[in-house]
Amino acid sequence: MSRDYRKKSKAPGGRPMSVGILIGLLLGLVIAIGVALYINRGPSPFVDKVKPVPAVPGPMSAKKETAQQKPEEIKLEFDFYKILPGWEEAVTDRQFKRPGSTGDKEIYFLQVAAFPKPADADNLKARLALSGIESKIQTAELPDGSIWHRVRIGPFVDQNELNESRQALKELNLEANLIKVRQPGQ
Repeated sequence: MSRDYRKKSKAPGGRPMSVGILIGLLLGLVIAIGVALYINRGPSPFVDKVKPVPAVPGPMSAKKETAQQKPEEIKLEFDFYKILPGWEEAVTDRQFKRPGSTGDKEIYFLQVAAFPKPADADNLKARLALSGIESKIQTAELPDGSIWHRVRIGPFVDQNELNESRQALKELNLEANLIKVRQPGQ
C-alpha cells in the first residue's frame, strides 16, 4: 500500500489548545466567585436561631445555699494557696536590693521564659548554654493544675552581675523578668 507523505493542512476554524485552557480557567473563576458570594450572603448555619429561655427564679434548695456562701465561710482543705503566692514575686530594677522588712532571705533570678512543654525549656536552656549563660529549669504546678517549665538564670546578689546577664540576653534578643524569691528564716 502506498502512503501519502504530503503534509496535511489544518482544518479551518480549529481552535488552539491555549484558548480552551483560558476558557476553562475563566469559567472556573466565575463559578468560584459565585459560590463565595452565595456562602457569604446567605444565612450562616453556625448562628443559634433559638433564643435562650430566661431563667425563672424559683425556690432555693439547700445545695444552692451552701454554694452561695461567702468564701470566708468555706473551709479550705489546703494552706498552700495562701502560703505560696507570698514567696515569689516579680520586681523592678528599682526594687532590687531594697532591704526587706521581714527576716526572710531574698534571692533574685532572671526568668527568661516559661513553657508548657519541657522540650521547649530544654531547647532554650541549650541555646543559652551555647552562648555561655548558665540557666536552670524549674518545674512549677499552677493552681489551675497546669505545669509550666521556667527557664531561670541566677541567683543574683549583685546589681552589676544582674546587668551583665541582662545585656547578654539582649544580645540574643531575649527579654527577662526579675523575680524575687523569699526563703523563710535563713
